[in-house]
Amino acid sequence: SSKANARPPKKGSFPLDHFGECKEAMSRYMACMKNNDHAHATCREETKAYLECRMANGLMEQEDVSKFGL
Repeated sequence: SSKANARPPKKGSFPLDHFGECKEAMSRYMACMKNNDHAHATCREETKAYLECRMANGLMEQEDVSKFGL
């Protein structure tokens, strides 16, 4: 069947942060988005900190954050 050959996407499907290592960074990001009418461009620093936290804790592959448009 085609499901046997299915591969997960490289981006967009990351392991959950079960132990809350990045909860603080995620909370700052979410607050920034809420306070800025979800205008992600105004929350670049918060986005960068959150992605760096996820990479540092093995929750996503190490990548240069500039590849995310930051």
